[in-house]
Amino acid sequence: MAVSTVEQRNQECVDACAECQQACEACNYRCCAENSEMAACARLCLDCAAICALCVTLLSRGSKWAARLCQTCAEICEACAAECEKYDADYCRECAAACRRCAEQCRQMAGAGV
Repeated sequence: MAVSTVEQRNQECVDACAECQQACEACNYRCCAENSEMAACARLCLDCAAICALCVTLLSRGSKWAARLCQTCAEICEACAAECEKYDADYCRECAAACRRCAEQCRQMAGAGV
């Protein structure tokens, strides 16, 4: 019973992290394929996607470490959003928006102490 409550409580953050992971991976791919000057953006998107994937895993299982990781995830998402916002490409704008949503959800999770 307690497990389903934890999972339900974390679902919004899990969804935001999963969406952010996908957006970052798509942005990374397009940055690399279309413009070599966007290497910093591409690298940061990979870091952000990795931390989001880990948040999904820890939140989904109700790990006691999820809140701490969510704080770090929020910081990386904010940095990724700021980097992506430097570019006019639609995929960068979509990634930045997903990162901002994820950062907000992760901050709420970190504050709640999951």
